[in-house]
Amino acid sequence: MKFKEVDAFRAVMRSGSMTAAASGLYTSQPNVSRLISQLEASTGLELFRRNAGRLTPTEEGLAFMREVDRAFVGLDALKDAARNIRQFGKGRLRIAAVPSLAMSVLPTVLQQFHASHPEVTVAMDTSSSQMVSEWVAGHVCDLGLVSYLPGSSTTDAHAVCDVAGCCVLPPGHRLAGKPWIEPADLDGESFISMAHGDGLRAAVDEAFAARDRRIMHFETPYGSTICHMVGLGLGVSIVNPLVARNYVHMGIHVRPFRPKVPFVSYLLLPRNRPGSALVERFAELVQQVITSELQTLAD
Repeated sequence: MKFKEVDAFRAVMRSGSMTAAASGLYTSQPNVSRLISQLEASTGLELFRRNAGRLTPTEEGLAFMREVDRAFVGLDALKDAARNIRQFGKGRLRIAAVPSLAMSVLPTVLQQFHASHPEVTVAMDTSSSQMVSEWVAGHVCDLGLVSYLPGSSTTDAHAVCDVAGCCVLPPGHRLAGKPWIEPADLDGESFISMAHGDGLRAAVDEAFAARDRRIMHFETPYGSTICHMVGLGLGVSIVNPLVARNYVHMGIHVRPFRPKVPFVSYLLLPRNRPGSALVERFAELVQQVITSELQTLAD
């Protein structure tokens, strides 16, 4: 089975006749007829019934056409990709991030990136830091953003944010008037914790090592979920302030927490992969946006 034979078959199916197909392929009708006969011989399928000069697709022909269409959809996608590569060096970016960063800084990054590269397609996936790290290491994604660095990570990691965690309190909480919160202040409080195995969970728990009288009612892997739960009055927590600021509309109180719990975010890149101008530009924008967001926190 050769590509020219399949192409001729597709042209006949689409046009309804060998004459029209030949015109579309800039060849002769006998040549199209020969290609169809060769395709039937190589596949062992009767693709058309011939009756008084008319062609009627058989059930086998219709079924084969469905498979041909699927294959040509893939070829069309490759053509689009080649065009984008010619124009931009690489016309598609696939990025992955933990939800907290995907819902806070990344929309602004995407807005600025799209303004300067409007023809580039960007696909974004969200998952845990562990999964994002695996995707980047496996070259499934061009870059990733994680809220901690998994111990098994085999990527090139660059710290892009190092900020002190803050305490988030439900609306009208008794501690809302305090300038900062300490572990003893949270004695007896329902606490919403990160999931076990999360690097941030260990850092938060370490702050309570000398005095831990929290009531561990809930745990979840994502800071954005925690903030929403705090807004519903389900408990208190320690989260990244870049995430917390997105939930002040729910009436939550955001207070500094002592001792410092470092929330470090990392940008991950695949190892042993040629550099890409688009990836480098996207990474620069991530750092610029995070730096700007941190400045607004300081103000």
